[in-house]
Amino acid sequence: MKTLHLIRHAKSSWDFPDLSDHQRPLNPRGIHSCEIMGLKLVEADCSFDHVFCSSARRAQDTITGIYQSLPVSAPEWQTDEMLYTFSSYELIHWCRNAESSINNLTLVGHNPAITDLVNELSDSDLLNVPTCAYVRLECDIRNWSELKSGCAHLGCFIKPKMFMK
Repeated sequence: MKTLHLIRHAKSSWDFPDLSDHQRPLNPRGIHSCEIMGLKLVEADCSFDHVFCSSARRAQDTITGIYQSLPVSAPEWQTDEMLYTFSSYELIHWCRNAESSINNLTLVGHNPAITDLVNELSDSDLLNVPTCAYVRLECDIRNWSELKSGCAHLGCFIKPKMFMK
């Protein structure tokens, strides 16, 4: 069995109209969400063994913010330009090319790709994976190349608003 861990980037700022979409940072709410979600991801058994992140600044700021709130030293993560996508089909293609030796794959990316990916692969029908939310898909496959529609079960879905006072 393979497990796919998905984290949508936290809320980004629109305060700098001259910045490209790729360069937008997190806003204060997004930064706070990362602080909240770090420990919650550990409690939800999110794997930080093989983390791959979109090249967008808001995605990188998200994983950096989450890591800063972890009770242990921050694991390594890799940036991949191919994860700066809004297409679930491109995410599926990317995952199918992951090394078979990896059992837990964590992606930090964007909507609508993440929501569409969850609904395509699993038995769920989520309307939206909100910013800084986490989804764990338990995939009934032996190799990532076998990833296909309906192969996964939604094992966990948490979002920052569940923990805000």
